[in-house]
Amino acid sequence: MAVDIPFRRDLDFNYGEARDLSPLVRRVIAENPSLFTFRGTGTYIVGRGEVAIIDPGPDLAGHVAALLDAVKGETVSHILITHTHRDHSPAAAAIKQATGAKTYGFAPHPRREAGAEIEEGGDYDFAPDVLVPHGAVIEGRGWTFEALHTPGHLSNHLCFALREENALFSGDHVMGWSTSIVSPPEGDMRAYFVSLRLVLAREEQLFYPTHGAPVTEPRVLVAALLAHREEREQQIIETLKAGAKTIPEMVAIIYRDVDRRLHGAAGRSVLAHLLHLVETGRAQAEGETPEGARYRLP
Repeated sequence: MAVDIPFRRDLDFNYGEARDLSPLVRRVIAENPSLFTFRGTGTYIVGRGEVAIIDPGPDLAGHVAALLDAVKGETVSHILITHTHRDHSPAAAAIKQATGAKTYGFAPHPRREAGAEIEEGGDYDFAPDVLVPHGAVIEGRGWTFEALHTPGHLSNHLCFALREENALFSGDHVMGWSTSIVSPPEGDMRAYFVSLRLVLAREEQLFYPTHGAPVTEPRVLVAALLAHREEREQQIIETLKAGAKTIPEMVAIIYRDVDRRLHGAAGRSVLAHLLHLVETGRAQAEGETPEGARYRLP
């Protein structure tokens, strides 16, 4: 029986509108909807008077203008980046130029041999002014963040825990509308499992993902995401037992009821799971590249 993930796909918003979500948190959604961004990138403004902006989003003139209008008369002291996909970090340059605020992130985008481009691609132009390690504390007037390094979706992914409201800005690590894509080599399934367990063990009562509505029962959702990934690995093992050897064969079986436009992303996810299975001794691979290898059980 398939794991029931409590997704929430309703979202009350207007593009360009800064909407209050809590006493400290506002959100402006960029008009960049897609199969991977849902309704668009949700940029968060945290604080009153002195504020931090989390994930400025894509470099769209209308979105940048809406953000600057929302903070008119306030001081932007920090620009926080959860990770460096092009739907998250490019607008940081325009916001920084307009406000003088420094950018904060774990690292620039990884410059490794790229796999198939999934989602919005990498922002290779961005480099944080301030490198933020796991456990770092970032403070402003009336708000305090703890940075959590949560690789898996991307190696430089950070979540930001807002202490004053016991909330977590979860980027693409945990989203309430869909599972996150884990696409090698930048995505790593082993790290993703570890990072999910990290946030599951925390006390935050509310998650703010960059795409979709706030997650009001985060532990229920994260536990379901973990169970789903474990179930997916078992499905892959079952397809190997049945004689499937290549990633396209496995995708055709496991995702037969899924929109074919998503089969490319599904293949990257299957690859990530296979690499994890090989790493943990539950599968073996033969071939020059992981993408083109033939897989079997040990």
